[in-house]
Amino acid sequence: MTDSVNQQAAANIPVIDYEGSQYRVDFWMGQGRAYEDAVERRALQRLLPAHGGRIAELGAGFGRLAALYQGYDQIILFDFSRTLLQDAARDWGDDPRFVFVAGNLYNLPLATGILDTLVMVRVMHHLADVPAALRQVHRTMHRFSVGVIEYANKRNAKAVLRWGLRRQSWSPWTHEPVEFVKLNFDFHPDWMDARLREAGLQVCRRYAVSHFRLGALKRHLSPDRLAQMDGWLFAPGGTFPLAPSVIVKTTAPSAAPRAAAPTDPVAVGQLLRCPRCGTEGLLPCAPDRMECPDCRTAYARRDRVWDFKEPLS
Repeated sequence: MTDSVNQQAAANIPVIDYEGSQYRVDFWMGQGRAYEDAVERRALQRLLPAHGGRIAELGAGFGRLAALYQGYDQIILFDFSRTLLQDAARDWGDDPRFVFVAGNLYNLPLATGILDTLVMVRVMHHLADVPAALRQVHRTMHRFSVGVIEYANKRNAKAVLRWGLRRQSWSPWTHEPVEFVKLNFDFHPDWMDARLREAGLQVCRRYAVSHFRLGALKRHLSPDRLAQMDGWLFAPGGTFPLAPSVIVKTTAPSAAPRAAAPTDPVAVGQLLRCPRCGTEGLLPCAPDRMECPDCRTAYARRDRVWDFKEPLS
């Protein structure tokens, strides 16, 4: 495909948009999900390299997990929602290591081979075209990168039980994804393993996560205690996942060599890719402005967020 065809294809894939939402307050703060937050942090701390040059979280939202990345020289928080990234920038924008980028994952405005570590949590279940997204993930990694990717497990214990009791129309055993609500998908682990391999991503570790996502347990045990217990099951459960969430650690041995993009904040243009034509390495043209050297499309930074959803006219 040419870059122009890629751009058109990406524009036609439906995307869930949290622009203007109160996701932080409506879903996380005071909503009884302290256990889910704690267990995901515990799993990421085990799977992520503690230190490195550059890390990016795709679908970072308001920066819930950003505190885990403090061992890196540069931290990119990427999301489709500008308003969620503005929330993240209010918390982390005074740290010069952070770069906030808004754009479409299917036409990812990050340059090839720049990421030493990539994180994608609570994003996959919203993806209508997983192979297209994983191709972009692979492109931004290099042959020594680590990618940590989470997805919702179709073959979870609750779904198996409901299927056995005939209270659910879809089978947890079949491989095809199930869209249980519009743009909300569950994936069979075998299906996801195949898509990762097709994208050039090699799974080196798989965890089953959130085994105790039950209201009764969460009411009687502390989030940290439940997360600790869950941690005992991460690796054993990963051999045949029945938990509602799966997190895999991947590498990209067939990817390009590491790009020589510096982590200096003044060189941020070297991290970026023009979504319109695919040219990599944008040039500063004014304060808080970048321009593509080929198609001359310009992009702006507003409220500390680089906006690749809507280029300047």
